[in-house]
Amino acid sequence: MDLQGQRVVILGGTSGIGLATAKAAARCGAEVTVISRQPASVDRALAELPPGAGGRAADLTDPALVGRLFGDLGDIDHLVFTAGEPLALMNLAALDLDRAREFFALRYFGALWAVHAAAPHLRPGGSITLTTGIAGRRPGPGWAVAASICGAVESLTRALAVELAPIRVNAVCPGVVRSPLWASMTPASREQLYHDTAAAIPAGRVGEAGDIAHAYLFCLTEPFATGSILTVDGGTALA
Repeated sequence: MDLQGQRVVILGGTSGIGLATAKAAARCGAEVTVISRQPASVDRALAELPPGAGGRAADLTDPALVGRLFGDLGDIDHLVFTAGEPLALMNLAALDLDRAREFFALRYFGALWAVHAAAPHLRPGGSITLTTGIAGRRPGPGWAVAASICGAVESLTRALAVELAPIRVNAVCPGVVRSPLWASMTPASREQLYHDTAAAIPAGRVGEAGDIAHAYLFCLTEPFATGSILTVDGGTALA
């Protein structure tokens, strides 16, 4: 998985899966730039990344700001979108449409606009990797909004792979992973989720951010992969 001399921009690359992917790409020789809304998060990530890595603070729901961001960054080889606020389940009976729209604003429309802004700057042979989730295929009660976003991102991935060819477009579909995604839960509830998930799936454990980073590296470096949804869920879809 050689990324020597290639520029990789990771939106949401300052924690969890995004940061693990940034570290993995840097180990493969990439020049990595991580983007997050909070300057403090960018600073913390850069302290963990090797010299030469870059970082910018940007609100990915602001179209004008995102457009300027990619204009400033210039030519890149790979775009990875892992940005997303902590998940919060929303039962249909207590549906809050404004809050549901907020989830779509970053996780779907933020990804769509980022691709729009980055595409003119992608070098030949480049790639885009989006992020979906196993909830789109195995939802539970309260997952209507989250599952809908996952399904939308999967469809977007396939459509963009056709429209942007020969630029490759793929998505990674993680299962339950120890990450800040679950930060809205109490520590006890979070650990119970990890325990129950591990007991129910073939892998016998939940994922770690580093596990999923390997999937992003595959999408970046496999020249014949496009329009693919790479599922890394410990067998959740089989359980």
